[in-house]
Amino acid sequence: MNRVSYVLILFVLLISCTQEDDSGLQFSSKGRTVPAFSADSAYSFIQKQVDFGPRVPNTYGHTETRKYLENKLRSYAGSNSVFSQEFTSIGYSGGRLNMANIIAAFNPTEADRIMLCAHWDTRPRADEDTARTADYIPGADDGGSGVGVLLELARIFADNPPPLGVDIVLFDGEDYGTQGDLDNYFLGSRFWSKNPPVPGYSPRFGILLDMVGAENAQFPKESYSMTYAPNLVDELWEIAAGKGYQDYFLNERGVAIQDDHKIVSENTDIPVIDIIHHYNSSEGGSSVFPKHWHTHQDDMPIIGKETLQAVGDVMLELIYNRI
Repeated sequence: MNRVSYVLILFVLLISCTQEDDSGLQFSSKGRTVPAFSADSAYSFIQKQVDFGPRVPNTYGHTETRKYLENKLRSYAGSNSVFSQEFTSIGYSGGRLNMANIIAAFNPTEADRIMLCAHWDTRPRADEDTARTADYIPGADDGGSGVGVLLELARIFADNPPPLGVDIVLFDGEDYGTQGDLDNYFLGSRFWSKNPPVPGYSPRFGILLDMVGAENAQFPKESYSMTYAPNLVDELWEIAAGKGYQDYFLNERGVAIQDDHKIVSENTDIPVIDIIHHYNSSEGGSSVFPKHWHTHQDDMPIIGKETLQAVGDVMLELIYNRI
C-alpha cells in the first residue's frame, strides 16, 4: 500500500468528529501544562522558506520549498501522517500551474479534531510596490510567517502530543490572482474544500494564520471570522489580553477580508477564523494591509520575533489548556 492510500484510509477511518455550530464552541481553562513556544525556531523556519526564493507555482523555490515542508512535517508527524494533495490550474499565460496542498495529522486516532492552516505560496508580482512591480516578492510575512508558526507548533506536537487531534493544512495558490480577479486567488483552499481528501471531514473549527510575523503587527477581530465563529475569536483575544498581548490582538472588530478562511467556511461546514495583520482605517496607508504587503519589503527585516512569540503563545494556550 502506498503512503497516499494509507494516509487517506487512516483519515477516513479515524477522523469522524461531528460539526458543532458556534454556540457549541465553549472554552475553559483545564489546568493543563502548556509547552513553550520558541520564536527563534519559528523565525528560522521563515528564514528557510525565504532562502529558497519566492514560492510561486512552477518555480525552483516552489519545488524546493514543497520538498522541505513535506520532509519537515514527516519528521514531526510521521511518514504515514503527511499527504500532499496535488492539483493544477491554468495560469494567466495559458500554461498549467502545478500545485499541492500539504496536510499533516497529529494524534490521528483522536476523533475530536481541529484544523490549523496557512498558505505557503508567495505572490508572483509586487503590484503594491513603486518599482519592479512585475517581479516576485520574497513573502517572508505573507506566506512565510504563518507557515513558520505552524512548523514550530508541529515541532511541539511531536514532543508534546496535544489533547485532541490537530490537522495542519498548508494551502497552495492563495496569492496567484491579479487585483480584481478573485477567481484566481485561494486556488488551494478552493480545491481542498471542493475535493476533500477525507469525505465528511468535520473538525470543531479551523484557524488560519496569514501575515502573523511582522514587527508591531496588529490583529483586529476580522469581520468574517466574527460571523463564522465569534466565540472562538473572543476566546483567543481574551487569552492574548491575559498574556499581555493586547497591543497585537486588538479588542476591536476589523474589516471583512477575502482569504482562505472564507472559502473553506462557505464551501464546507467548518467554521474557520483568520488571524491576519490589517487595519481599520487609513493609519496603515491607502490599504487596510501593512505597507510591506505585496511589495519587495516583505522580507526578513520586517519579521519581529516578539510578534511570533505572541501568536505562538496564544495558539498553544488555546490548544493545550482551553479545549
